[in-house]
Amino acid sequence: MLTVWGLKTCDTCKKALKWLEAEGIAHESKDVRADGVPADELARWIDAAGWETLVNKSSTTWRGLDDTAKDGIDAAKAKALLAEHPTLIKRPVFLIGGEVIVGFRDPQKAAVKAGG
Repeated sequence: MLTVWGLKTCDTCKKALKWLEAEGIAHESKDVRADGVPADELARWIDAAGWETLVNKSSTTWRGLDDTAKDGIDAAKAKALLAEHPTLIKRPVFLIGGEVIVGFRDPQKAAVKAGG
């Protein structure tokens, strides 16, 4: 089964969930803030998609971080930041099979429809 991680208040996540319904794709929805992303799951996402893909540098959360938190970011620092500030995670994150698909544009939609 497909699991979709996002935020209940995120417009893109809402669109993704509506799209999944319209496509008839069975899924489970989880909220990064309310449900919390387990550390081992976050590590798997970083390994699969790369921290550069997961960190949403366009977010208000990123802009609100102090420069020392953003300077010299690497995988370990990104993991700590994403764990502390789950709203920094680029959304939605689709988990299907062993695949981690981040974002909701045409390439990600195609990958989700193909089953990962």
